[in-house]
Amino acid sequence: MSNDVYKHSGVDIDAANNAKNLISKQARTTFSNKVIGDIGGFGSLYDASGYNDPVIVSHIDNVGTKLRIASALNNYSTVGEDLVNHCANDILTCGALPQFFLDYIGLGHMDANIASSLMDGMVRACKESNCSLIGGETAELPGLYTPNNIDLVGFVVGLVERAELINGASINAGDVVVGIASSGLHTNGYSLVRKIFNLDQDSRILSKYYDQLGSELGEVLLTPHRSYVQLLSPVLSIIKGMAHITGGGLLENPPRILPDNLGIDFDLSSWTIPEIFKLVQVQGNIETSEMFRVFNMGVGMIVVLEQSNLNHFLRVIPEAWVIGEVIENRNTQRIKFQ
Repeated sequence: MSNDVYKHSGVDIDAANNAKNLISKQARTTFSNKVIGDIGGFGSLYDASGYNDPVIVSHIDNVGTKLRIASALNNYSTVGEDLVNHCANDILTCGALPQFFLDYIGLGHMDANIASSLMDGMVRACKESNCSLIGGETAELPGLYTPNNIDLVGFVVGLVERAELINGASINAGDVVVGIASSGLHTNGYSLVRKIFNLDQDSRILSKYYDQLGSELGEVLLTPHRSYVQLLSPVLSIIKGMAHITGGGLLENPPRILPDNLGIDFDLSSWTIPEIFKLVQVQGNIETSEMFRVFNMGVGMIVVLEQSNLNHFLRVIPEAWVIGEVIENRNTQRIKFQ
């Protein structure tokens, strides 16, 4: 039997090794002085010293079917950013800053160009959040992944002093709710978008230019998930609660940080919903309530503050705006819009 029998079965070890060597070089550019050793061992090592009473905050997530858009356009340059930023934003809501990140890339056939492009995005995002990409797994699994499909999963670990944890427990009625804009759909709602535009049957519409968007549809849909780590780091000490607006939208994410007897009254007139959401709603004939349950509708993060801290927060982050107020609410419907 020939020496390349494994290659004939669909797994090219040499190609995988070449790809891993390439992406390892990219990952090393994110290393801080807390990374111990190098990539390639059976475990990744990180020095967690420097905290008095540290709490580890971790999160795992994937990019979802946004990858189908990337595949259709053969453009994987941004979805790596999506992965890191989604994960980092989630642990930020606890007050934790990301320390290190690990990735999983699954492919049916090893493609060094795709793997490198994915890594480029992850490296950019890790550097932006001062996070070290210390390891991962690139798996070639023919028969499990079809040629035009890949899987992309990330795992982040952050640290926060126990006394500085943000958990929403101190939120009271009368607290102010501040919004920070998203950069687009981020990484949620793409299965619905694909259905509405019939993308799985004909992806050519991704190259269609829409006047209201000012660009082609595909370009807007691949806009990277925004990171809020650097933006919010200087004001974490005055934040009572944060909700990252991901799957579930503005209806289902904010209650996750509220005490049981409270709700939020959002002022819909306080922001202009971006055109991409309007286009999706019209194209799919979707009810407004469903839009707010599936998409972020232009709001990527909400922050709850005491009224006395509002002016300072807005001075530090002038792009933020007052989006609503915490209210007494003992009903099952805890989110209101006016």
